[in-house]
Amino acid sequence: MTQQRSEKEQQENEWHRGACIYQIYPRSFLDTGGDGIGDLPGITQKLDYIASLGIDGIWISPFFTSPMKDFGYDVANYRDVDPIFGTLDDFKILLAKAHRLNLKIIIDLVLSHTSDQHPWFTESRTSHDNPKADWYVWADPRPDMFGERVPPNNWVSVFGGPAWTFDETRGQYYLHNFLKEQPDLNFHNPDVQNAMLDICKFWLDLGVDGFRLDVVNFYFHDQELRDNPPRSAELGPATQFEGDDPYSAQNHIYDKTRPENLVFLERLRTLTNNYDNRALIGEGGDDHFFQLADTYCTNNRLHTMYTPQLCAGKQKRLTADLISHPVIDFLEQAPNAFPMWAFSNHDVVRAASRWCPDSDGFGHNPALSKTLIALLGCLQGSFFLYQGEELGLPEAKLEFEDLQDPWGKHLWPDWQGRDGCRTPLPWNNETNAGFTTAEPWLPIAKTHPPLNAEKQDSDPASTLNFTRAFLGWRKHQSALIFGAITFIETGSDTLLAFERKSNEQTLLCIFNLKDTSQTLPPLLLPENIKTVFPAENQSTGSLPPYSFQIWKYV
Repeated sequence: MTQQRSEKEQQENEWHRGACIYQIYPRSFLDTGGDGIGDLPGITQKLDYIASLGIDGIWISPFFTSPMKDFGYDVANYRDVDPIFGTLDDFKILLAKAHRLNLKIIIDLVLSHTSDQHPWFTESRTSHDNPKADWYVWADPRPDMFGERVPPNNWVSVFGGPAWTFDETRGQYYLHNFLKEQPDLNFHNPDVQNAMLDICKFWLDLGVDGFRLDVVNFYFHDQELRDNPPRSAELGPATQFEGDDPYSAQNHIYDKTRPENLVFLERLRTLTNNYDNRALIGEGGDDHFFQLADTYCTNNRLHTMYTPQLCAGKQKRLTADLISHPVIDFLEQAPNAFPMWAFSNHDVVRAASRWCPDSDGFGHNPALSKTLIALLGCLQGSFFLYQGEELGLPEAKLEFEDLQDPWGKHLWPDWQGRDGCRTPLPWNNETNAGFTTAEPWLPIAKTHPPLNAEKQDSDPASTLNFTRAFLGWRKHQSALIFGAITFIETGSDTLLAFERKSNEQTLLCIFNLKDTSQTLPPLLLPENIKTVFPAENQSTGSLPPYSFQIWKYV
């Protein structure tokens, strides 16, 4: 009993461990203002719907004041809400209602860079000696072999082109790892660190339950501005695009993941520890992600790292190894960290289409969608559901003239970018699927209205009601919340089997990742087990296409 209580006490003191967190991209959730863009009151209006899913918390993508060049990830005021999303009072109302529903709220903090419209940058670019002169990363030009002005080194932007833009007023280049409208802050300056910690304190004082820290390993740069070396082929792609791109031609050892970042993360954790039961969730891309997670998640740094290994690519064959290898690698290489898995988010192709065979990359299969939700919830760790996954939404297919994403425009036609997963949610059969009464900021995907929430709510066999049933059942399974995972060889590359074991129960989980039925090897099923989900006391020697079964040892 002592060990059992300690597991439950651990979850109470670290609510994120084993939790399911629902990600909301506010622009596309629900518009109550009639401007075609989702807003905070829209989230508040649907909190009862969100709570009905059985989730533990919500991550809200950025809603701060912003010119929206990167749709909120270019912040002009960290302490206020952009008018298109509402007001700070709207956020307070949202937070209070979420807490009454026993839902945690995580907000998305973008600390590595600001908007070029932020007052800090406006001041910084005016001269070399103003109070904010050293708040951003400025560098003198270097001449090329012809004496022409060129950037100080070879660093490139994730979104294409050099990571440096020349400012005529100041006569120097400034660093931007993303868009030129997103200048990087100089975290080597203690005043910058203090300012960002003060912003974190502002939101903690308001009562948020934690932060998702965007590109957490980008805060510091190499002060010597050394060139990144060429990238070796064995490192693979550097982004979720997984295609040929200048960013994937470099080994990014100098423009991110610098050792000085660790001290700042310790300062941030010290601040966070002054508040009860808050969570720091880091997000970052790195060629050695598991080692990064291990280093960043010691007891005095982050609580956990958002784990992106199961999110990448446009279209892939779903296999047992595709799932098991990243899980095993994380657990073996990052013993100090706690994984937080996701299959979809606002930056990647929706998993319902990415892993759906015999389609053009925009198809879906309801059976697969249900099985993916169960699989995600059965892996060891916590997990994120991205808005629309509970409906089984496929990736939206867009025309070039519909694109809003600057990265998608850069990569077209090789990839349409991130807009395919960002289209508005379908709520009902009304105009614009009930999302807005105006022209939506992105088109409603043609494949989405038949999957609307209102229709699925009344269908017992829908993906929505399956999600509710599974997440409600999962809450009471200690093996899935606390337990360790052990993968089992099945003899088939599309039959995934593993055990989850806690102090009080052991579960056997088997998933058919194939679009045809598969017979289960007799050795997989010992006599002392019984089926518990999705059906109880069911005898089965095979699994239908895209299905799963969970057994309990008795």
